Amino acid sequence: MPAAASASPPLPLNPLAQRLAYAGLIPFVLGAALVWLLAGFNADAHAFAALGLSAYAAVIVSFLGGIHWGLGFRQQIPSPQPFIWGVVPSLLAWVAVVMPAYAGLVVHGVMLVVCYLVDRRCYPALGAGAWLTLRFRLSAIAGLCCFLGAAGS
Repeated sequence: MPAAASASPPLPLNPLAQRLAYAGLIPFVLGAALVWLLAGFNADAHAFAALGLSAYAAVIVSFLGGIHWGLGFRQQIPSPQPFIWGVVPSLLAWVAVVMPAYAGLVVHGVMLVVCYLVDRRCYPALGAGAWLTLRFRLSAIAGLCCFLGAAGS
């Protein structure tokens, strides 16, 4: 997306949003840990932990797509790109959450990486480039938790 098409002023980092974003990693870490801790111990609880991790990952992947809608609304010269991309993560997350956890969690992990790569390309033009360091950290940890959860399923 050309930078001239958006002309949005940069969005500063919000300290509360940063703290909440890091807190949002707790369900990823806890979910991945529970998948491994419950493996071979309690099949029902293990399946519940894997589904919980997958459902939370789906919510977050959908949220990452929704951010593009919000940023798209800020554009002075509207482009359809943020709106088109914004629905892709939700659709793929929906498919992944109904898959078996060993496969769906891999899809979620890949989508977290893909969302970051798209954001790295789009955020600067949409005025959100300052958030990329935080996005990288969150995506790396969340993606790793999804891959670990898949391996433990």
